[in-house]
Amino acid sequence: MTIRVVVADDQELVRSGFAMILDAQPDIEVVAEAGDGAAAVRAVRRHRPEVALLDIRMPGTDGIEACRAITGAGGCRTVMLTTFDSDAYVYEALHAGASGFLLKDVRRDDLVHAVRVVAAGDSLLAPSVARRLVEEYVRRSPAPSPVAAASARPDVLTAREHETLLHLARGRSNAEIAAALTLSEHTVKTHVGNVLAKLGLRDRIQAVIHAYETGLIAAGHPSGGGERAADSPVPARD
Repeated sequence: MTIRVVVADDQELVRSGFAMILDAQPDIEVVAEAGDGAAAVRAVRRHRPEVALLDIRMPGTDGIEACRAITGAGGCRTVMLTTFDSDAYVYEALHAGASGFLLKDVRRDDLVHAVRVVAAGDSLLAPSVARRLVEEYVRRSPAPSPVAAASARPDVLTAREHETLLHLARGRSNAEIAAALTLSEHTVKTHVGNVLAKLGLRDRIQAVIHAYETGLIAAGHPSGGGERAADSPVPARD
């Protein structure tokens, strides 16, 4: 299957460089380029790509607004690009629905990998980055009331799915979760899919945010030591 991509950046050399790298891959096709956010949204509506690569800072409609419009319409996932290593942009991008975040000095192989990962339905923030950024993202959001947090507990999950969610919240990969739970990666992938579907979440990033917002993982304890005692897994069933 060919992954169709729209590349949007107001700097022509940057835009064409990314497009050239991606188009050189046998499984990726750049179907359109855009110089601003409004043009990117139009291109996505016209070509219906799997992934949109969006610069955050563009004239007129910026990348954040374009991301919000594209993800709101569904069918296309977004990766945000910026030259600024600023958490504030990451928080805005996550809030707008982005599935990934890259600096423009990203290595060629990492850019290609990011597009493939996002097209496959996953997020691409590295575990350490995900833990740090999402904790701060949640700190900046209004804290849920105890009643709201209690009502949001993932009681629809099986015990094994609940354990999987805890590991997702710690930013662990499928391979790391498989090793921790003594399961195959295929089984873990199934559990991850079930967690996302049952909780109505788009991807792993949303799963991490959900775990912090509902108090499943306490802010300040990304390593897992901050889980609420009431949420300790019961005997697992796969």
